[in-house]
Amino acid sequence: MLKKIFAPGNPPFSTSLALLVLRVWLGLTMLIHHGIGKLKDFGHLKGDFADPFGIGHTASLALVVFAEVVASGLLVMGLLTRFAALVLCVNMGVAFFMVHKAALSGGKSGELAFIYLAPYVALFLAGAGKVSMDQMLFAGGGGGKAKEAPAKK
Repeated sequence: MLKKIFAPGNPPFSTSLALLVLRVWLGLTMLIHHGIGKLKDFGHLKGDFADPFGIGHTASLALVVFAEVVASGLLVMGLLTRFAALVLCVNMGVAFFMVHKAALSGGKSGELAFIYLAPYVALFLAGAGKVSMDQMLFAGGGGGKAKEAPAKK
């Protein structure tokens, strides 16, 4: 079952290369510009961080740090890509719809969360592509094709 969920499919190499660029670019941008800062300043941020589900400021921040650090790292590696993209979709969806109240302009604009959401949805749907750890782990290994069953005589 895990192979069906995480298998990267069989896109052409150009598509896999585009998915690699998207995963690395997006993952590193989120990790460096958002995740690491929240992780480093966790102690200072936890008291005032948004708590849209009422689970507590610290727990809300911990979930965001998990998404922006761990899931972004998984995305860069192409490991459990659909899971990582789903986590980041939820993170950006909550940020846009609940924290920023779906505002695309103004002082409390969630435009950046909305923009980040689109490629995460695309990666969730497309998967990692052939240039990924998912390919090695869930599609027969080594970047080659999965073995076919022998033909019946």
